Amino acid sequence: MKWLKYVAIGLIIPLVVMGLSPKGVSQEGPTAAPGSPWDGDAAPPLIERELFFSDPQIANSQLSPDGDWIAFQRPLDGVMNVWVKGLEDDFEAAQPITADTHSPVLNYAWSRDGQSILYIQDRDGDENFRIYAVDPAAALAEAGLEAATLDLTPFDGVQARIYARPKQTPDSIIVGLNDRNPALHDVYRLDITTGERQLLLQNDQNVAGWVTDLDGNLRLAVRETDDGSTEILAIQGDSLEPVYTCSFEETCYPLRFHPNGDRVYLVSNRGDDVDLSQLLLLHLDTDTLELVDQDPENQVDFGSAIFSETTDELLATVYTGDRQRIYPQTDAFAQELATLQAVLPDGNLSLRPETDDGRLRLVVSQRDVDPGTVYLFHRDTGDLEKLYDSRPDLPTEHLAAMEPIRYTARDGVDIPGYLTLPAGATRRDLPTVVLPHGGPWVRDSWGYRSQVQFLANRGYAVFQPNFRGSSGFGQAFLNAGNRQWGTGVMQHDITDGVKFLIDEGIADPDRIAIYGASYGGYATLAGLAFTPELYAAGVSMVGPSNLLTFINSVPPYWGPVRQILLQRVGDPDDPADRERLKAQSPLFSADRIRAPLLVIQGANDPRVVQAESDQIVAKLRDLGREIEYLVAPDEGHGLVQETNRLAAIVALEQFLGQHLNGRVQEDVSPEVAARLELLTVDVDRVTVPEA
Repeated sequence: MKWLKYVAIGLIIPLVVMGLSPKGVSQEGPTAAPGSPWDGDAAPPLIERELFFSDPQIANSQLSPDGDWIAFQRPLDGVMNVWVKGLEDDFEAAQPITADTHSPVLNYAWSRDGQSILYIQDRDGDENFRIYAVDPAAALAEAGLEAATLDLTPFDGVQARIYARPKQTPDSIIVGLNDRNPALHDVYRLDITTGERQLLLQNDQNVAGWVTDLDGNLRLAVRETDDGSTEILAIQGDSLEPVYTCSFEETCYPLRFHPNGDRVYLVSNRGDDVDLSQLLLLHLDTDTLELVDQDPENQVDFGSAIFSETTDELLATVYTGDRQRIYPQTDAFAQELATLQAVLPDGNLSLRPETDDGRLRLVVSQRDVDPGTVYLFHRDTGDLEKLYDSRPDLPTEHLAAMEPIRYTARDGVDIPGYLTLPAGATRRDLPTVVLPHGGPWVRDSWGYRSQVQFLANRGYAVFQPNFRGSSGFGQAFLNAGNRQWGTGVMQHDITDGVKFLIDEGIADPDRIAIYGASYGGYATLAGLAFTPELYAAGVSMVGPSNLLTFINSVPPYWGPVRQILLQRVGDPDDPADRERLKAQSPLFSADRIRAPLLVIQGANDPRVVQAESDQIVAKLRDLGREIEYLVAPDEGHGLVQETNRLAAIVALEQFLGQHLNGRVQEDVSPEVAARLELLTVDVDRVTVPEA
């Protein structure tokens, strides 16, 4: 659901070091325990948890449009902030241009003219994002950060969104604000030097998203209809005229305007004979369609596109099958890609926007056993200059390979997924952690995952199923998950994958845990409730326990897309749906749960509110089950505060070690131990919220 993806928040933890030995490898950590996956001395060293989950010292680097500067994120007094340095300067010469002491800066970007850096920030995970602009030159001068920083949207309880940073008006951006109506975002032009805003269009027509052309003109709106269909509408003055529609079982969304302004790139799988989504060009003056690209291997949906920042032309399309595949769309980019792949042949490539003169771009190469290396690519000469490793202290030689797998579900459908076995382990009777993804309308893919590698280093096989309802594999695969939560094929596919691993002799049937966040947290609760014989333990992070209360408590700004939630999950106001949703809610089958459960929750989560965790914890407590509970008072839908995340990882590691007999790093810093004590809730004091 593209219009629900507002901000991508990485799961980051600061470096909290206590007695790290060289390269972060524990010299005195636990050796292979009874039931170990390793024979003899084949076990790799225990890698300090801090090396997986600390804040990276350099992250999310971006070139300024003129190529003179690099901005990046780095901790400042334990909080991730934005720093800048000259292109030729060493990273140690960088200086901070934000100085938040409470919450990490979640996302940032240069203004189009490079005179400002824009960043967004909420408080304690409430998703009421504000937009800030900071003048780097002024921030580095005597004026200081406070004088150089402007809060562009200083409104309490309001969520701001950035829709566009137009080239033609580099001193202004197009934003959405829901200050008038919490459910709807009106559109404004916002001056980033003064904070003045100009209303462009008041949202009185239930619009979920807005699209500008490359000049910053408001051209398209996207909304959901009463039956969950998606309408793409052309803005004609104060009216909206439909130009493209797809049903709730189909996918369609505008990607980006074509340089000529009368066509828009569109991603769609509309049509009875179309399953995989394609990249199209929609001619707005004639409503005609032109096929641009589709998966040459006919396996997966259209993934993403690479556009030139200088010419706005389409350079390449990207598809994610078992691995990433990039297809050049111009001869010049084909040569550029060949140059990069000759030097970086094995990893996923991420190409960041080139500078205004087209000479430079940043390139990131990442693999399953490598969190990523960032290079400066000189496009005119083909030279590739290494800038930094994402986690230089992580001993990648001890990490584990992630392998794509296929297994057959009970109804004969092939299900894709990924399996990571502990490095050097035998392939028999392994303690196993099932890691269903969140979303659920997303997918897992090949690459470095800190949680996967951490768990594998502790001795667990890690299984990531792309169950039906996952996106990326065509509309039939996606729609097979409609209303199939918990007791349907979405959960059956996870169950069948676990049984496949048992039948293959890979998983020890007595040592299997399930662990996930968001939808993955729900799948954890459902796995324990509906297949209690399968799991020895479960960990649910921000997972809904009651689908009735979950659907009725979604944030108000989901209002314009709530219909698709009702279509794909169910409608609590429909009597038949209500009974099914109740049957699919783990809360109402809590008496079937036997395995120990660890629940982790952010107190300010607007998507899965704390009541979802409170009610399952209280229910299991009253049933006399083994239940542990962590609540972070300053977090939302995920943990971004430094010590909160590390404390949760300590709890997870100890919990799985106790119930699956995996390896555990014994030492915990006093700071993290104190935070874990603060987060730990006495379950006897948990009260059940009113309905």
